[in-house]
Amino acid sequence: MNNLTRKKIAFHTLGCKLNFTETSAISRLFPEDQFERVPATQQADIYIINTCTVTDTADKKCRQAIKKFIHRSPYAFIAVVGCYAQLKPQEISSIPGVDLVLGNNEKFDISYYLSNLTKRSKPHVYSCALSPSDKFIDACSAGDRTRSFLKVQDGCDYGCAYCTVPLARGHSRNPDIASLVTEAERIAGKGIKEIVLTGVNIGDFGKSTGEPFILLIKELADVKGIERIRLSSIEPNLLTDELIELVRHNKKILPHFHIPLQSGCNKILGLMKRRYKRELFSNRIEKIKKIIPFAGIGADVITGFPEETDDDFEETYTFIEKLPVTYLHVFTFSERPGTTAAGLPGKVSHEEKEKRSRKLISLSELKHHQFMNLNIGQTADVLFEKTRSGGMISGFSGNYLRVEYPWQDGLAGEIKKVSMKGISLSGKMNIEIIN
Repeated sequence: MNNLTRKKIAFHTLGCKLNFTETSAISRLFPEDQFERVPATQQADIYIINTCTVTDTADKKCRQAIKKFIHRSPYAFIAVVGCYAQLKPQEISSIPGVDLVLGNNEKFDISYYLSNLTKRSKPHVYSCALSPSDKFIDACSAGDRTRSFLKVQDGCDYGCAYCTVPLARGHSRNPDIASLVTEAERIAGKGIKEIVLTGVNIGDFGKSTGEPFILLIKELADVKGIERIRLSSIEPNLLTDELIELVRHNKKILPHFHIPLQSGCNKILGLMKRRYKRELFSNRIEKIKKIIPFAGIGADVITGFPEETDDDFEETYTFIEKLPVTYLHVFTFSERPGTTAAGLPGKVSHEEKEKRSRKLISLSELKHHQFMNLNIGQTADVLFEKTRSGGMISGFSGNYLRVEYPWQDGLAGEIKKVSMKGISLSGKMNIEIIN
């Protein structure tokens, strides 16, 4: 197939970093001599939409995206894959214009299913039930990026009352350390300096192989060419003292923790079927701040879970207000079919959930601003991005502060030591490069 007959293919991803990582891996299944990758904002012959189903809002965004691409290119082949496709394939297949629906396992064989690109009056659906025998499928992000997301784990065994992830992705599983080290070496060979460890529950690494998570991090830190390792979300009950100490002593492992809290009220944590109480969460934060004072710490919080009273919410708010977390990811509770929470009494109104979310978002903004002020006068190592915006280049410090600096070609993809000078009008840190 020559360049004149290459099919234009576009990818659109919704949801978490794991989804983006897997989309990147899927895109590499399509050889460049047969397919021309174009942005999803342009017309294409094929659209592949990798979906999320964590909330009602996520489902709605998926449906909106599907319809948008069908409207933009009525004759394009539309393939919908991923978590929403896994749990609600019939809902997707009822949308006129969809040609193919693939679940979470089947999406990695998408090139096989795309052997015939003829528009279909009725979509083909392949979304088989997940089972304990499901294998781990490797994935890492690649392309013109400053960092690479490396999938180290998939699935979850926790069964939290509100969550459909175990239904959509199956049980917890992982590859062995040796294969991940090999993948990290390939990433380093492309000149990428930072890897972000991603998965559904990365602290659960080792379920398949019996290898400890901390050994994985140590082995990856020894890979030549990888200068920074960033952890994605890790559960508080899996964040050990040994891991915190490793971050303190190994400069390659960035001082940035994202720890799901979900509620600061023990009553609600119990109803959520979380595996800890708020005292454990605060203990982990205090441990981090005691030995890594300038660590960035994010937390997830859900508002409006069933039976969350005004007093319960205020307990959560006050708890977080007193903690030295540096930002929040706030979610309004969304009832998901098939979960325990769907059958709980004490529903909170939409208006009240939104009100509580806005209050926590304001607290997050205050916490983040305070953290930026705390960092003024500090030095940090910043990895600069390869994108240019408004004549500026930006990047992230190890503790997850976004900085900006007047554009210089030679900075893209480089790590530089900087001094934090203040906060810009755009809400980023102003810096001076030291070397």
